[in-house]
Amino acid sequence: MNRHILISILLLVTGMLYGQDIPEKISEKEFSIGKTINIKSIVLDENRELNIYLPKGYSSDSSKTYPVIYLLDGSRDEDFIHISGIVQFGSFSWINMIPESIVVGIANVDRKRDFTYPSQNELDQKEFPTSGKSKKFISFLAEELQPFIDSTYRTSTVKTIIGQSLGGLLTTEILFKKPELFDNYIIVSPSLWWDDEKLLDRQLIPFRSNKSIYITGGKEGEVMEGTAKALYSKLDKSKDGNFNLFYEFLEDKTHGDALHIAVYNAFEKIFKSKKE
Repeated sequence: MNRHILISILLLVTGMLYGQDIPEKISEKEFSIGKTINIKSIVLDENRELNIYLPKGYSSDSSKTYPVIYLLDGSRDEDFIHISGIVQFGSFSWINMIPESIVVGIANVDRKRDFTYPSQNELDQKEFPTSGKSKKFISFLAEELQPFIDSTYRTSTVKTIIGQSLGGLLTTEILFKKPELFDNYIIVSPSLWWDDEKLLDRQLIPFRSNKSIYITGGKEGEVMEGTAKALYSKLDKSKDGNFNLFYEFLEDKTHGDALHIAVYNAFEKIFKSKKE
């Protein structure tokens, strides 16, 4: 039977079963949760794509300022959409988990290059031949991206960074080397095995302002789980009342699916602690 005739018959039968015609489409328009901006980075010598989520009330209130959440792996086909959804949900007035916030998703060009410092491990070097340029990427965040966002949008002084896997490694490196870049650190399944776990040997720089640090991971094997716990223990031992520290083991999650629930839980813990 001709395919078009078969489809017509199925539509007719469906209409008869429900006793009415298929509804007529009145209109159609595109649906968007944000905007994409491309900027030229002098530090990195390349164009970088940013995905931006603005709170619903952003355009109607010309005086209010908003915290900024910087999301590594922030492409549309990475984590930007589902993390922005958590931010929107969490800031609904009847949920009131987090303040209305701007999300800046940083799309990747070469995450192995940008999220890793130079490793002395030969296998790391072999498997990640472009690695070791995190210093440049951190300079991009500090010298170009944050000033650009602050000059383009109505931002408050509160900044959060979210990093998972190699992004968690970078987030930890920033915490150890440039802690004042962010107020809140959400570190999910950090790849602290990099460079034979040497980042964990580094001394912390004393924090000049209060911070909140959330560390988590799922069932990811002895090394991943052990290094995340070691990071928590290191921070816990150095705790001097100048930061809130949280650790959570997501026993029903793995490396691939821990991020969503981890960020939700992190928002609950971090912003609840600031209200108390």
